[in-house]
Amino acid sequence: MGEAGSAGLTADPSAGLAKGLPAGSDAFLEMLAAERGAAANTLDAYRRDLEDCADFLSGRGRDLGDAQTDDLRAYLRFLTASGMAPRTAARRLSALRQFYRFLYEDRLRADDPTTGLEAPRQGRALPKILNEAEVERLLDAARADGSPEGIRLVTLLELLYATGLRVSELVSLPLSATARDPRVLLVQGKGGRERLVPLSGPAREALSSYREIRARFLISKQSAKQAKNLKLRVPDSPWLFPSRGKSGHLTRHRVGQLLKDLAIAAGIDPAKVSPHVMRHAFASHLLDHGADLRAVQKMLGHADISTTQIYTHVLSERMKTLVLNHHPLSGAPAEKRR
Repeated sequence: MGEAGSAGLTADPSAGLAKGLPAGSDAFLEMLAAERGAAANTLDAYRRDLEDCADFLSGRGRDLGDAQTDDLRAYLRFLTASGMAPRTAARRLSALRQFYRFLYEDRLRADDPTTGLEAPRQGRALPKILNEAEVERLLDAARADGSPEGIRLVTLLELLYATGLRVSELVSLPLSATARDPRVLLVQGKGGRERLVPLSGPAREALSSYREIRARFLISKQSAKQAKNLKLRVPDSPWLFPSRGKSGHLTRHRVGQLLKDLAIAAGIDPAKVSPHVMRHAFASHLLDHGADLRAVQKMLGHADISTTQIYTHVLSERMKTLVLNHHPLSGAPAEKRR
């Protein structure tokens, strides 16, 4: 499912279910929230996947709750014919498998129609990576802006690159995340699992500078001026990166926008830059410099090391390119070998 942070769940995760979903859908989503700690973004992704399948099945005169294996196989063929990427189609099937397994185990239907379905074949795409020089260009561009917004951006970037946090984890960091020890961050990841992530020296310095101007983001400039004139105390926020928006903290979308703008300022294609790409850069650059795979797994918060191993493939591809381009026996043109 889509990457989700530990942002607070709604009291009713099934709120807003489409009419095309069967009665067991709300119980399924509630189970994901209560038993697996699924966050609001994850629940939304499951809901959209179920709604999409329900919409297709309605055209065949079927309801999602009583669909048969052939109906679901037709749906998967439809996704492929529509040009959907195999990885996305496989995610849709995963959502359906979990949904029907839930219905079967809770005796809401007598069988599981996904048992005989095969997942779409998919190659494993290597993650997008920025090289170390490009990351430094981003940091230089951010440091060139000495305004509170610039200082905050440097901090966001330093934390992303120094810790490999998911952007949802970053924006929902509580103010107390560094209270125990300023050398580490206490992060609550997927499923409510906590982990300690060490902070680099530059990240600690950026965080210290940001804390000095953090109050600037609690209220508007005009309100701050009024509060100062009236000698009123500005209420604090529990979030490390507060915002005056509905969530109370900076949003994932806004951080993505800031990084795209920063990429343009740094002369880098904005399509190459995102919060998740910074997470990839963190992992791949650590491995480039000899970090232990298990240590990287723990810092990224991966439950399974196979997820982390994708970065070793990135390293292998990079080494292969290096050999092909520079080894004297690679068959590369003579001028390239000099």
